[in-house]
Amino acid sequence: MNFLWDLYWPVITAAVVIGVVAGRIGFRKDKAVGREAYKRKRSLTVLIATAAVLIIAWVWHGPVGTGERFASSTEQFTRKVLIDWEMAPVQAAVVRSPLKRSLVLSGPADAFQRSELVRILNDVPGVGEVHWADSGSGFALPLLLEVELAALISFGLGLLLAYLLELRRRYNAQWSW
Repeated sequence: MNFLWDLYWPVITAAVVIGVVAGRIGFRKDKAVGREAYKRKRSLTVLIATAAVLIIAWVWHGPVGTGERFASSTEQFTRKVLIDWEMAPVQAAVVRSPLKRSLVLSGPADAFQRSELVRILNDVPGVGEVHWADSGSGFALPLLLEVELAALISFGLGLLLAYLLELRRRYNAQWSW
C-alpha cells in the first residue's frame, strides 16, 4: 500500500486537473489586452487555483476523514504485525497531535526486542518513523503538510503541462496556410 496514492489520489489528480485548467486560462494571451493586464490575469488565475488546491487537500484530509482513516488502518495493521511476532503486550499508536506518519511504541520489551520491533515496524506501509514512548522521536512532517506539498507539486505539473500546450498553440498560430 502506497498510502499517499491509495488514500489521496483524488487530491493529486484534482490538483493536476486544476493546474491544467488554470494554466490554460492564465497563459492564454489575448492580442487586445496589454502586457500588464495579461500579467494580472495570469497571477490572479494561478493564485485562485492554488488556494483551491490547498482547500481541497485540507477538506479531503480533515473533514472527509482520510487522515483518521490512515491512522486507524495503520494501527490495525501494526496490531496484526505485533500479534504475529507474539508481542501482544506492546502497544503501537500513530501520533495524532498533529497527525504524522510516526508510530509510538509502549509496553514491556527487552533491549533486543525494542530494537527489532523498531526495525520491523519501520517496514509497515505508510509509516515514516517508529520510536518508543520513553525515547526521543525524530523529525517527521505532519501528514497534512505532506499532502499539501504533494498537491502543490501536482498542481505545478499541471501548470507546466498547460504552459507547454500554450507554447505549442502559439507556435502553430504563426503559420497561416
